[in-house]
Amino acid sequence: MLIGHREQGAAFRAAFDSKTLHHAWLIAGAQGIGKAGFARAAALWVLARSAGPQTGVPTDSFDVSEDHPTARLLTAGSHLDFRVVERIPDPKDRKAEKLRAQINLDQIVPRDGSKVENPLRPFLQSTPALSDWRVVIVDSIDDMNRNAANALLKNLEEPPPGTLFLCVSHSPGRLLPTIRSRCRTLRFEPLSDEDVARVLDDVRPDLSMTDRDTLVRIAQGAPGRALRFASIGIAALEAELGELAVAGPQAATARALLLSRSLAAKAATPRYEAFLELAPAAIAHAARDRRGPRLARALALWEKATALAASAVALSLEPQSVAFDLAMLVSGLAET
Repeated sequence: MLIGHREQGAAFRAAFDSKTLHHAWLIAGAQGIGKAGFARAAALWVLARSAGPQTGVPTDSFDVSEDHPTARLLTAGSHLDFRVVERIPDPKDRKAEKLRAQINLDQIVPRDGSKVENPLRPFLQSTPALSDWRVVIVDSIDDMNRNAANALLKNLEEPPPGTLFLCVSHSPGRLLPTIRSRCRTLRFEPLSDEDVARVLDDVRPDLSMTDRDTLVRIAQGAPGRALRFASIGIAALEAELGELAVAGPQAATARALLLSRSLAAKAATPRYEAFLELAPAAIAHAARDRRGPRLARALALWEKATALAASAVALSLEPQSVAFDLAMLVSGLAET
């Protein structure tokens, strides 16, 4: 079930029903707000609607029954008229744990010596097998290198009959202008807190109410962001930051040391990554209630915390040291 994005869904369905469905859609908006979910729901709806007069395909929503034959095929990954183009495991990684940094040309066009199976071009050269449509989701088109983007552009310029491209983009301004010009842009906004809560209830019904409410608050309208931190005890981590913000210098140092040690282990990576986002956010939240010199002090702490968190991953800084320094910056709020 698709949650939120009602106006975008209505616009897409209206275009389909009026037989003016553009062949390529740029599904644009911030990361984590449900654009890929929308693309998959739209793909299922189009393929189910065009498969024949079966029941269970509404006209006023994308809520196709999971028992519908098309839904079962998509769930099994065996629908002949559906493809997803995304970053794949790096063929050079024997454990297949690391993804390629980009979507490469050999995922679009067959290349001699490539280990990529089923590139897109042969799929587009066939005809739809189960209905009048076939659907290609590109998630995300931002991840394509220039050669892959140019290869896809040829298909956007001369689309095969009955082909629908749904291109997810977090940063449409960085795409080739020629790609943007071939697509109809459908812009997405962050979800309301109520809709984020519904997503969490649907995907993670096991969450405690405390964790759920904390995740809704930090999601900022992006349920994908909340789900990244759904398994780490987010409320306890936020509570620790709250204690640091009011602790005295001596207690803060001891707390910061214990916290940084707990975040240093490899198994604690998800908590560490959450901490990198939560620490600057905690300082920013505290700054809202300050004025004058206290506000200036809080903003200075926030700038330092933001810069440190941003460089931690990019520069592969040592997690325990970063976590300790961030914790001490948060504790600096007690002095303002």
